[in-house]
Amino acid sequence: MTRRIVVVTAGLTIPSSTRLLADQIAEATSAQVSARGESVEIDYVELREVAGELASFMVTGGVPTPRLTALREQVATADGLIAVTPVFNGSYSGLFKMFFDAVDKDSLTGTPVLIAATAGTARHSLVLDFAMRPLFTYLRSVVVPTGVFAATEDFGSHGLADRITRGASELAAAVLSQGSYAVGGFAPDLAARPRRTSGTQVEADVTPFGDLLRGHSGTD
Repeated sequence: MTRRIVVVTAGLTIPSSTRLLADQIAEATSAQVSARGESVEIDYVELREVAGELASFMVTGGVPTPRLTALREQVATADGLIAVTPVFNGSYSGLFKMFFDAVDKDSLTGTPVLIAATAGTARHSLVLDFAMRPLFTYLRSVVVPTGVFAATEDFGSHGLADRITRGASELAAAVLSQGSYAVGGFAPDLAARPRRTSGTQVEADVTPFGDLLRGHSGTD
């Protein structure tokens, strides 16, 4: 069975340090999946190429172009996701946010995600845990424990290479798992994860709040 991992990269220039980091993570993840005896296909979504279409989507009441529809479907049906953004003013780029605003809010439920970011200085490293991780948690994705941050001086360093390898290993384990996986004590259950399309609504059993309170007097 071939696993399909989609890399969403929000780099703005050519060449781009964001795309460079995305390539390194994708290569490491592919190696980790292959080492476990499975084949993998890597697809890229370059957000720079659909910047105008994303802006139009936002101001037309959410009407996607055919190309944007295809990209949304590509992400929604992936077995795993690598999401990489440059950092501006302490957070992910507006282009990155626009794309994930355009994705159906239920389409990434249960999808294993590795988050990564680039910036000119290490001062921005908290973007992983204070901006990106909450975004994908809200989308109910399974964010692997290790995020990868790369300041300009990190490229080529052993520390960055180690973080990439560790994150890639966690993502590969999540993608290949048929039930639950455990990395560093982190073991979400992926067994019931449905195949999704960009328009899929995931239903869950919800107990009404009134039923939860029934039988309680309101006193401690």
